[in-house]
Amino acid sequence: MLYHLLYPLRNVIPVFNVFRYITFRAAAAIVTALLLSLLLGPRFIRTLRRLSVGQNIRDVGPQAHQVKAGTPTMGGLLILFAVLAATLLWANLADAYVWLVMLVTTAFGAIGFADDLLKVRRHNNRGLSAAAKFWLQVAAAGAMGVALLLLPPAYRFDTTLSFPFFKQLRPDLLYLYVPFLVLVLVGSSNAVNLTDGLDGLAIGATTVAAGTYAIFTYVAGNRVIANYLQISYVQGAGETTVFCGALVGAGLGFLWFNSHPAEVFMGDVGSLSLGAAIGSVAVIAKQELLLVLVGGLFVLEALSVIVQVGSFKLRGRRVLRMAPLHHHFELSGWAEPKVIVRFWILSILFALLSLSTLKLR
Repeated sequence: MLYHLLYPLRNVIPVFNVFRYITFRAAAAIVTALLLSLLLGPRFIRTLRRLSVGQNIRDVGPQAHQVKAGTPTMGGLLILFAVLAATLLWANLADAYVWLVMLVTTAFGAIGFADDLLKVRRHNNRGLSAAAKFWLQVAAAGAMGVALLLLPPAYRFDTTLSFPFFKQLRPDLLYLYVPFLVLVLVGSSNAVNLTDGLDGLAIGATTVAAGTYAIFTYVAGNRVIANYLQISYVQGAGETTVFCGALVGAGLGFLWFNSHPAEVFMGDVGSLSLGAAIGSVAVIAKQELLLVLVGGLFVLEALSVIVQVGSFKLRGRRVLRMAPLHHHFELSGWAEPKVIVRFWILSILFALLSLSTLKLR
């Protein structure tokens, strides 16, 4: 919005020429989303308390978590508002990719909101059925896939895949790209959801991933840099860097209140939408497969659940003390803050390794 209002005045007021730079507007989006979160957070949390929107804690699991019962949840609404407001303020709203990532993030947030609302009303952890949640996610992700294929030729979005470390390996999935995209978005969304089990763990790791993809989207949208690094150039993708910046700012702002001991939880409205946001920018940047590395922590958390469930069904034995992985380490004697910080460090290492693929080709 500000881009459209102020950039046209650059010939009258030269300082407004700074709005042409994506890096400036991404930085502004970080600050805006951060300030919105910090300023609105206290009143938002008080409102959740007044409405008795509290978290229900399962009886199974670390017993230390029982003291968290009643902590305000659905804090993801604050994250969503800060991200969307900052993006609308600073992004070029003529860019179709910006609208796509905002819409798919909102759609997954709506699914999470419905799930959280049912849990709050029923005073237990039974929200939407697993099947209903899954198919709603598939529908939202599928809609984005179809929309990408129907974009005007000016965007030149292709259906090829880029493989990390292999610059010449780019198979074209054609119409199979849509189901592949569904797999990416649904998988990413649920992986973040599984990681959201300790104070600040998921939002910290998501912020790292968002910052990493801010770099990838900027590079993908810059023809000169993309050609130099021999990665896919995606016309218009650079504008989603502003959206990634808003994710970083909103994530840091929410972490202020979500750090241990948490004053508010993000709920499914936060975790599902954040996972979809990261997955969607990975798609726009043509770095879908690299999401496995950028979100390596989320992958480990999801795999721990798959392995645990598979082992118990096939052998009648558990591999871990408890899944997801963070609960295993809690039950092994690690204090919750230690698990959180060490997992953050792991997410940063995954991010740095993923960035190395820009040159290691």
